[in-house]
Amino acid sequence: MTEPLLYSSYRLGSIELKNRLVMSPMTRSRSIGNIPSELVAKYYAQRAEAGLIVTEGTSPSPNGLGYARIPGLFNQEQVAGWKLVTKAVHDAGSRIFVQLMHTGRIAAQQNLPEGARVVGASAITAPGEMWTDTVGKQPHPEPHALTGAEVESTIEEYVTSAKLAVEAGFDGVELHGANGYLIDQFLNTASNHRTDKWGGSVENRVRFAVEIAKRTAAAIGADKVGIRLSPDGTFNAMAPDAEMHALYTKLTNDLSALKIAYVHVVDHSALGGPKPKEETIRAMRDAFHGTFILSGGYDPKRAEVDLQEKRGDLVAFGRAFLANPTLVTKFKTNAPLTPPDMATFYTPGEKGYTDYP
Repeated sequence: MTEPLLYSSYRLGSIELKNRLVMSPMTRSRSIGNIPSELVAKYYAQRAEAGLIVTEGTSPSPNGLGYARIPGLFNQEQVAGWKLVTKAVHDAGSRIFVQLMHTGRIAAQQNLPEGARVVGASAITAPGEMWTDTVGKQPHPEPHALTGAEVESTIEEYVTSAKLAVEAGFDGVELHGANGYLIDQFLNTASNHRTDKWGGSVENRVRFAVEIAKRTAAAIGADKVGIRLSPDGTFNAMAPDAEMHALYTKLTNDLSALKIAYVHVVDHSALGGPKPKEETIRAMRDAFHGTFILSGGYDPKRAEVDLQEKRGDLVAFGRAFLANPTLVTKFKTNAPLTPPDMATFYTPGEKGYTDYP
């Protein structure tokens, strides 16, 4: 009997993955002082049955630390913390990419270090509130609209962070271009009302994402760069417009020309979000000549069907990995899955983090 495709090895860029299961990036808020610790290293090492682990969103800039206790990757203290993580994961037999996530306008000033500011594509406030450890929930502030020069320096922050990621031992970086964070804030007309070369037309709105990918690829190698995208997503006050299909087709074409390692598509419909349009996902799959990662409420059976039908090359699993460190073994043996404890998703400490059986 042939082994399911899901459990077969796969070549991603210049690295070999032992299977096609990816652990999705999930914010866990355990990095006190924005520095990963031995606890964080233990968490990721416990889940090293995944062929590829993508870390939680990690800010390339002091301005991007919008949530409480999320890690950064822009100084040597953070590099030292991440070295604990990459060594633990590699020793346990897996591969790991760091997800570079600049929160942009999805932030509270209280979560940022001194001297940092909440920024965005335009000065448009996001609805909703952000948790802070100091004063509880706070409404999102109006972001400072990045000037042309500041857009350039923000792009360079991603490049510097990617270089630090390689120094920290990561196998690559995933640019978070989804879910209403800074790159998505440039893509989406709900948050981008710019009239310069970074806003307006489809070509201008994809420019920020493409420039980051291009310069990051030039700095660390295209085979070490992936990107996560959420077509038709509404998370963090994003809104689909009439040009969504054209925008994501153009964006994926441009990314494919850069020969980056992968595109990772978000589908939040299993969590109650809108389902991305099938024709858009198909157009993106056709446009991109690298690895295509699927995600969104998968079980092994559905994952296997989509792999066999070549809808994607790898499949990402999120909450199932959070609560089941040995998820691959459980899938292979049809063992029951432990349900995740939502109350401890973002709390500090071991509970609901490294104490799942």
